[in-house]
Amino acid sequence: MREPEIAPELAAELGGSGVPVRWERLTAPETAALVSTVDAAIIPVGATEQHGQHMAMCVDTAVAEHVALGVSALTGVPVVPPLCYGVSGSHGGLPGTIALRPETMILLVEDVVASLYRCGIRQFILLNGHTWNSGALDVSAEKLRTRYDDARVRYIAYVTMYPGPEVDGRVTYGRALMHANYFETSLMLHIDPDAVHMDRVVSLTDVDTFWDYRTDQVSRSGVWGREIDQATAEHGAAEMARCIETTARAVAAAVAEPWPQPRG
Repeated sequence: MREPEIAPELAAELGGSGVPVRWERLTAPETAALVSTVDAAIIPVGATEQHGQHMAMCVDTAVAEHVALGVSALTGVPVVPPLCYGVSGSHGGLPGTIALRPETMILLVEDVVASLYRCGIRQFILLNGHTWNSGALDVSAEKLRTRYDDARVRYIAYVTMYPGPEVDGRVTYGRALMHANYFETSLMLHIDPDAVHMDRVVSLTDVDTFWDYRTDQVSRSGVWGREIDQATAEHGAAEMARCIETTARAVAAAVAEPWPQPRG
């Protein structure tokens, strides 16, 4: 898998070293020293689930982790190992998916945050790579905000920091059903081309519906999006650079944001 491409001048601007800070690669004393200067952490949240005929199960985790590592390199905020299982039951009978119940994910996130809190972390960025995780992560953030008086928690997706309409997904309808499409395929062609098999691509023209359906109810191939065969590594590189920079700028500002003063 490709390492994030980081501009040294941008890292200098945002406070990073240009190299990701991987929590699991630190010793215990090193984590203590780090937390004394950086009390924030990025928690990538992905999934292990089918991505059509042409991509591996790792897509959502790989993309979220790649963005998180890039943000860490630019800001110095450490990244913990990604949560690689997601709320993926909506794929139904399509093969390969390993799914958590939303309740399980909420508990998992709570336990990870509680462990980091005991280590001294007080600011938590839940960086999501799978749309159907969003409900559980919203609940997790709400529970954690109310549990800890001295902690800040924010759930974001890796594209949250630039306008959604700017995402070229080649999907018109479907809300959360955009899956294994032109956008995701381009990202993976850039960061992990061995996980993509372009000779197996099957596209799907999306339709407008009121309801959200299981993927296996609307797509025999497991994808949701047209013109997937036009995906390119070059497009993926440009989009990934934008995801990393916009998220890094937001995170750098967030960890320096003053805490609110109680109003009289």
